[in-house]
Amino acid sequence: MSMPVPASRAAPGSPGITPRWTSSAKTGVGTALSYKSHVWFTISHGIFNEIYFPRIDQACIRDMGFIVTDGAAFFSEEKRDSDSSTAWIVDGVPAFALTNVSRDGRYRIEKQIVADPHRDAVLLQVRFVAQRGTLSDYQLFALLAPHLGNHGGGNSAWVDDFEGAPLLMAQREGCALALACSAGWKKRSAGYVGSSDGWQDLKAHKQMTWEYTRAGSGNVALTGEIGLSESRGAFVLALGFGSDPDEAAKNAIASLRDGFDSAKRDYIAAWQAWIKTSTLPTKDAVSPGDLSQISLAVLRAHESKLSPGGLIASLAIPWGFSKGDEDLGGYHLVWSRDLVEAAGGLLAAGAHEDARRVLTFLQATQRPDGHWSQNMWLNGSPYWNGIQMDETALPILLVDLAYRERALGSTDLERFWPMVRQAAGYLVRNGPVSPQDRWEEDPGYSPFTVAAEIAALLAAADLAEVNHEAAIAAYLRETADVWQASVDRWMYVAGTDWCRKFNVGGYYVRIAPKEGGDAGPRFQTTVRVKNVAAAEDTRTAAHLVSPDALALVRFGLRSADDPRILDTTTVIDALLKVETPTGPTWHRYNDDGYGEHEDGAPFDGTGIGRGWPLLTGERAHYELAAGRIDESERLLGTLESFANDGGLIPEQVWDAADIPERELHLGRPSGSAMPLVWAHAEYLKLRRSLNDGRLFDLPPQTVQRYLIEKFVSLRMVWRFNHKLRSLRTGKLLRIETMAPTVIHWSTDNWSTVTDTASRVAPLGMHIADLQTQALAEGGDIRFTFYWPDAHRWEGTDFVICVGSLKRV
Repeated sequence: MSMPVPASRAAPGSPGITPRWTSSAKTGVGTALSYKSHVWFTISHGIFNEIYFPRIDQACIRDMGFIVTDGAAFFSEEKRDSDSSTAWIVDGVPAFALTNVSRDGRYRIEKQIVADPHRDAVLLQVRFVAQRGTLSDYQLFALLAPHLGNHGGGNSAWVDDFEGAPLLMAQREGCALALACSAGWKKRSAGYVGSSDGWQDLKAHKQMTWEYTRAGSGNVALTGEIGLSESRGAFVLALGFGSDPDEAAKNAIASLRDGFDSAKRDYIAAWQAWIKTSTLPTKDAVSPGDLSQISLAVLRAHESKLSPGGLIASLAIPWGFSKGDEDLGGYHLVWSRDLVEAAGGLLAAGAHEDARRVLTFLQATQRPDGHWSQNMWLNGSPYWNGIQMDETALPILLVDLAYRERALGSTDLERFWPMVRQAAGYLVRNGPVSPQDRWEEDPGYSPFTVAAEIAALLAAADLAEVNHEAAIAAYLRETADVWQASVDRWMYVAGTDWCRKFNVGGYYVRIAPKEGGDAGPRFQTTVRVKNVAAAEDTRTAAHLVSPDALALVRFGLRSADDPRILDTTTVIDALLKVETPTGPTWHRYNDDGYGEHEDGAPFDGTGIGRGWPLLTGERAHYELAAGRIDESERLLGTLESFANDGGLIPEQVWDAADIPERELHLGRPSGSAMPLVWAHAEYLKLRRSLNDGRLFDLPPQTVQRYLIEKFVSLRMVWRFNHKLRSLRTGKLLRIETMAPTVIHWSTDNWSTVTDTASRVAPLGMHIADLQTQALAEGGDIRFTFYWPDAHRWEGTDFVICVGSLKRV
């Protein structure tokens, strides 16, 4: 392709203003169900937002929309100056019809959007209607902001012709785009955002007076004028992508030549064929607000094609309009937690093959020691470097759920057993709380995490037996039993300010270590606890009240009517529940800082946590477990009400007085990610649970062992990463290490000594059981270690008190 540019035609103002992303308030997301197409599109405010290519974690544009003028005095930008509505063209198929009506009533823009199933391009069919005057009274301009390779900076833009077709083009580091129009372009220009771009020109002059042919490396924009009269207001735009400009140009031109109707037909047919593989009811068999088909499409639309089974958390960048190139990840990353929850939603809808692809992706991205990265790109490389223990537990539970749902057969269990074995090994070696564990912001004990780990160990034990590894099964159950027996000691508190304020006996909390005493002003309670990562140090731990305490019911460790759970829900509702016009939502925990500021300004590292629709779904599951079906169904309706006009459920909803100028309204989506894949998965699981009359993803192992059989562990465990300081009378003390050792111990202050050699346990552990059941309350156990492989003593004595249960 020829790309010479006269120096006099180069755009001034390099490199443009600091680039920013755009609104996360998507009203539509879509992609073709074809491996020939590697493009994902998003819609917000009636226009294209980010479009992703060649991977679902690589955004390529900021946005693309229209500007309307009269050539003299009138200027209207459709994303800001019109009211937009979004409709799904066909039920369950993410092909969209948009209608944008200018607020002054002068024009209407009707659009239909699909991705080309046969190549890397998206197609936009447009009809411009003059509601006042005639077409000749208006001028229409397309404005495109390339952000190739997840970067707004370093893009180059130019205008050129390819095979006789006039194009708007951009390129950055091995990725290119080309925009073609079926009506051609009357004028074209490339410029730098904030100085020489088309928006600046049109705002100032109401017509294109700048026709720059090139804008080199920077934050660039492309502008093209469409002949309204010549096209009679109807035309098609094709935005093609490729690894180089020629490939992008060929894709754009080929899409135009094949035509919008052909692409739309094939796009819809593929989606409809896939929908038929699910067990969802047809649209005429569900209530008007049912989001099942939309939710299932949202899940599938977030799957990678180059790494099948990899689903990102959201095709959005939360508060993207305030974020730039420094935030490369956005939410287009894989969190194994969100991924497993999404796969659970797929299973709930009967999309078994899709869930199996998720398991294959998990198998491929598991780290050598058995855990998964906190979050990762689609190629498996980590983005953040934290470790979240529930993200290692949940894939085990997914294998078990998929088997129970008959999405896996016996040969599949053999195939996935090595993955489960590795994950279970990581949990028993590092759990229940790894020194690096982070549930979102704070390290410490989380009811959700611990409950998931315990359930996962029991599920893995069943899978071990199926795979003829009885010793592993026994050890996993023993470990799960010890952790289950410790839940109250770790995370149940009584006698606090909140107990007195809300008249409860106690409640479950998240224990989040924090330096420096009181963790917050709103009845925050503190307690001295053992630092889970250090030997004898203590640090102040904040009690964070969170709805994740109800995971103890969801994972089968506590019954819904357990008095401790009932008291906990009282405290949760008093502190975290927010009523909206359509029903309640809940905050994640007290003093959550992830959300807009009080004045509605976007989250910038600090803020105020807002209501999460996802938590309304989780509460509905709890109400169903408690037998309150009417309340569960009411909360289902509330969850549906939080969706926007496109049926997409946000990460958070605004929970304060309206701030219209920031588009914030009580009970409506905030500036957080939308859609949130996990929220749509929770919706599908809730629909399935209500249909079945039981919790869809409730692990049967925990229910049988702890709620029916009421099994209680006979032992307590000491580890270097989890040092027990007190031993209940009548319990056997087990000491677990990562290497062979001899326990040198005494129960009478070293007057007499016993040496107990460890024995090899499964999954890389070494254990020694000390016969301490007969010890009287008030005594203690003193011990140290001899390490035979290293021929050395530990050099430190450790003490455990008998009978006085201290929090550890």
